[in-house]
Amino acid sequence: MVQIAPSILAADFARLADEVARVEEAGAHLLHVDVMDGHFVPNLTIGPPVVKALHAVTRLPLDVHLMVEEPDALLPAFIDAGSANLSVHVEACRHLHRTIQTIKEAGLGASVVLNPASPISLLHEILPELHMVLLMSVNPGFGGQHFIPSTLDKIRALKRKISKRHLTVKIEVDGGINATTAPLVREAGADVLVAGTAIFAQKDYAHAIRALQG
Repeated sequence: MVQIAPSILAADFARLADEVARVEEAGAHLLHVDVMDGHFVPNLTIGPPVVKALHAVTRLPLDVHLMVEEPDALLPAFIDAGSANLSVHVEACRHLHRTIQTIKEAGLGASVVLNPASPISLLHEILPELHMVLLMSVNPGFGGQHFIPSTLDKIRALKRKISKRHLTVKIEVDGGINATTAPLVREAGADVLVAGTAIFAQKDYAHAIRALQG
């Protein structure tokens, strides 16, 4: 069964600890944390202090997505803050292998993110080094966007590539995931679904998570 990673970008930040406790109790597998720097994407969100605070109040692994221009400069702070997995954009890394090795040497899961227009061929050399690939199914920067249908073909192609090379890399999908799109993404081969409003905008978080899992 697929894993569900609620995105705190859609949570009530005035009650963030309570929101995290609720999704943990509701059966979430990971907690997805979107870090935006206002440069790589046109939005500004949170930094290492919030990740550190989250680490102190939840048992859920923190799946930290760095939507930033200079990920290497920020890795030490987010590693020290308690991240379990760090995802970096292929579009933002000058020396991707070095970045991934830095994450792995710290004992964290290392993931690479592809924007909607970025082909999976960019992953050919680095794929065996990864814990997970995060495929963006919306353009990064804002929550509540509509799912880009061509992502389904991208998931299938990546799944075939992973299977052909006998790898154990997980496929995570982020953007426009809801009760309608989740079955399509699961069928295409995704392992982890990131969802924001599809969980946090609902009254019953456990029901919302079960609906996404199918």
